[in-house]
Amino acid sequence: MRSNKLRELMKAEKPSLGTHVHSPWPSVIEMVGISGMFDYVEYVAEYAPFDLHTFDNIGRAVDMFDEMSSMIKVEQEPRGHIASRAIGGGIQNILFADVRTVEDVEDCVRSVRAETPDSGGRHGASMRRNVRFGMDAGQPAFVEAMDDAVVAIMIEKAPAVESLEALLSVKGVDMVQFGPADYSMSLGLAGEFGHPKVKEAEKFVIETCLKMGVAPRAEIGLPDQAKRYLDMGVRHFCMGTEVSILMNWFRTQGEEMKKVLQGA
Repeated sequence: MRSNKLRELMKAEKPSLGTHVHSPWPSVIEMVGISGMFDYVEYVAEYAPFDLHTFDNIGRAVDMFDEMSSMIKVEQEPRGHIASRAIGGGIQNILFADVRTVEDVEDCVRSVRAETPDSGGRHGASMRRNVRFGMDAGQPAFVEAMDDAVVAIMIEKAPAVESLEALLSVKGVDMVQFGPADYSMSLGLAGEFGHPKVKEAEKFVIETCLKMGVAPRAEIGLPDQAKRYLDMGVRHFCMGTEVSILMNWFRTQGEEMKKVLQGA
């Protein structure tokens, strides 16, 4: 079974850096790996198109780079099915969106961990590519790999923030990402990501995670946005999204070129 770079960094209490990708084209994953700058790449399946072949292709692309791992952001339903198939394709770590209750979080963790008395999961043996199409199925290495899979959850709904300590107490939760867009919407403050109540909730989430020994992660667009989080004790970051980079280029450079053409 492949080593998990993100888990290794977390065990060593070292910082980590990931980046988001929406494109199912595996060559984009290769570009991230070739840069040599990122510890893992997160495929944002909650927003992006995919089929089951996509997971295998992402897994193959990541396998080219020994020092890079992978993550997938899984939508609300059917979260267990997507998580299982993504892991089977070789994507090692899972970020679960839209959790609200302790039962939601327990379900997320169980869908990742192996079905053993100690792990308490429900992830069974398979013949997928992560276990060499059956050669490592049900072996101790598989159980260890499922234990090493980083389970991250989005805290982005008002009920999740209100019950945060209970959610973080679920055994197997490794990382938390605060989601200001969904949280502001759940408060009736749609679009007000900088509202004091949203900022207060983000601070509360980060401080509570650190207190309870769960790693908080921050999503940023540029390196100069990291300092505020570093000062709060955050050491795990996911920076940039290729879709946002493209959209910004289309808007700004398109506008500039239009001005050139209007003056011609």
